[in-house]
Amino acid sequence: INWSHPLSSSSDQDDIPYDDIYSPLTSPNVMYVGDSLFADLVDAKREFGWTTAAVTPEVGWEIELQRKTEFRVAGKAIEMLLNSLRLYQRQLGTGLRSKEDLEVMDKMERLVSSWRDEQTRLLGNSFGSVFRARYQPSLFAHSLRRYCDLYMSNVGSLRHYSPQHRFYPESPKLLSHEIRGSNPECCDIDDDIFLDFDC
Repeated sequence: INWSHPLSSSSDQDDIPYDDIYSPLTSPNVMYVGDSLFADLVDAKREFGWTTAAVTPEVGWEIELQRKTEFRVAGKAIEMLLNSLRLYQRQLGTGLRSKEDLEVMDKMERLVSSWRDEQTRLLGNSFGSVFRARYQPSLFAHSLRRYCDLYMSNVGSLRHYSPQHRFYPESPKLLSHEIRGSNPECCDIDDDIFLDFDC
């Protein structure tokens, strides 16, 4: 078997062509499980087109935290405050805000910030979640979504699935108009598509 690069000079005509050797490696029927996103999973996805699964222990820690009442209360408080701010602004219309209106919004935004601080405190470390930078998805989270079809806290999680199980990942939704039931902020809310939303 000749493992040389196809552009290398080889005078032996009996060598198996590089593409014939390389083609089994590009089969989409391979699932590559790794624990280093940038060291091995990115290449497995980009170069070979394999299904990739990341073993990320932080997932287990965060799921455990998200089940705690304190964290859920903080999340609900943030959600309610942000929804209230959206509704308040919608009620105010498109005109200029009064000084009192701006003060109300400033106070509510400070409450949102304090609840986000509480969520970070509950994570129990100085940098917060590996998946979030405050309230935005982190670069790690974006890369995980882009290069990994699955992720789990432990490879043992696969025992809950049949060897023939087929995973159908959710399609990534990054903008508010792509998420059904969201509160689209920067689009024409008079469009028919948004009239069905539960804002």
